[in-house]
Amino acid sequence: MNRDIADMRKHYTKGVLTEDSVLNNPIDQFKSWFKETAIGEVVEPNAMIIATVDKDNIPSARTVLLKEIDPEGFLFYTNYSSDKAKDISVNPNVSLVFLWKEIERQVRITGVAEKITTSRSEEYFHKRPKGSQIGAWVSPQSSVIENRNVLEERLKEVESKYKDEEILPLPDFWGGYIVKPTAIEFWQGRPSRLHDRLRYKLEDGNWKIERLAP
Repeated sequence: MNRDIADMRKHYTKGVLTEDSVLNNPIDQFKSWFKETAIGEVVEPNAMIIATVDKDNIPSARTVLLKEIDPEGFLFYTNYSSDKAKDISVNPNVSLVFLWKEIERQVRITGVAEKITTSRSEEYFHKRPKGSQIGAWVSPQSSVIENRNVLEERLKEVESKYKDEEILPLPDFWGGYIVKPTAIEFWQGRPSRLHDRLRYKLEDGNWKIERLAP
């Protein structure tokens, strides 16, 4: 088993990344790469790993979905009682990772997570399918529950309560965060593991581009 894992290799040949080919602003560069995920038929390109650290300095990582790219950063939504939200409340420093295997690219983002306004969260919440709005009300995210029936019963209650409404009220425990980046690294797979890595680093309000060894 271990021998098989050690022998797993992929030869990267689909692109190059040079300093003169990228945009000056990393968020603009991210948008450019994100558009190319459609051409490369990347599955769920908005899926991202977010890593947080709790009050005991224990890290945790999970997958969430990017929902908006803002000039200031990257937005996602969650239950404010979730573990990730609790972590952010004590340490807002987070890391995001996008892995687009189909086009041999990865983006790593280091930044600070901040809650967005209630009105902005509400605007997005009301654009969600009704089933997703119901799901937000049903799930006490990250809490220990006795069994699946707890969710099923709660689902019946919420569905009955709002059976005649298409738009549900925004839960006070649910909303969005924006991750404002301080560093963004773009990774392009290259042959012989000599990958291209360009990092944008925020220094005195300006973005500095530097190449990292693979």
